[in-house]
Amino acid sequence: MGSRTLLAILRRLADALRDLAPIIIVIAFFQIVVIRQPFPNLAGVALGLTCVVLGLALFIQGLELGLFPLGEAIADAFVHKGSAVALLAFAFCLGFGTTVAEPALVAVGDKAAEVAAEAGAIADSDDARSTYAFQLRMVVALSVGAAIVLGVVRILRGWPLHHLIIGGYALVTLMTLFAPDEIIGVAYDSGGVTTSTITVPLVTALGVGLASSIKGRDPMLDGFGLIAFASLTPMIFVLAYGMVI
Repeated sequence: MGSRTLLAILRRLADALRDLAPIIIVIAFFQIVVIRQPFPNLAGVALGLTCVVLGLALFIQGLELGLFPLGEAIADAFVHKGSAVALLAFAFCLGFGTTVAEPALVAVGDKAAEVAAEAGAIADSDDARSTYAFQLRMVVALSVGAAIVLGVVRILRGWPLHHLIIGGYALVTLMTLFAPDEIIGVAYDSGGVTTSTITVPLVTALGVGLASSIKGRDPMLDGFGLIAFASLTPMIFVLAYGMVI
C-alpha cells in the first residue's frame, strides 16, 4: 500500500510539472528573449516553483485519497437514511462552510473593501473595511449554500440543468441594469472566486455521489452541474445586496 501511494505521488509530481511547464516556458521566454534580463532572485523563483509543483501534486493526490471518497460516502449515507431535510441541511452547510473558508473569496473581499474605502463608498477606517469585507463574504457564502440546495433538489427531482442556468443568467442580466455600477464588477468576480480549491472537490463529490446513489439518475448527466449553480447564485445575491444596501 505504501509503495503504491509513493508511486501515485511521483506520478502526480510528473503530471504537475507537465501542467506547469507551459507557464514556466512562457515566463522564461519573455524574461530571457523579450525583456532580455536575468531573473530577479533566481534562487527564490526556483524554490517557489518547486513548492508549487510539490503542493499541486500533493493537493490532487489528497483529493483522490480523501475528499472525493468522503463526499461520495456522505451523499450515499444520506440517501440510504431517507431524510431529505437532513440532506438539504447538509448541502447548505457544505456550501456555506466551504465558501467562507475560500482563500480567494477572502482576498477579493479585502480588496473590494480597500477599493470601496478609497472611492469613498464606505468610511476609510479599519472597522468599516472589515465590516464590508465580512458582509460580502457572508452574502456570497449564503448564496453558495442556497445554490447547493438548489442543485441537490434538481438531482432529486430530475429537473433539466440548462433551464435553470439560462433562467439564472437572464436574471443576472436583468439585475445588472438596475444594480449600482460600483457593485457589478464585484458581483461578477464573486461568481468566480467561490469555485476554487476547497469548494469544488467536495461539491463535485457530493453531486456525483448523490446521483450514483439514486436509482434512475446518471452520474454523468445528473451528478455534475452543482458548480455552475455555485458560480451563478453569488452574482444574483451580491447584485441584490448592492441594490438593497
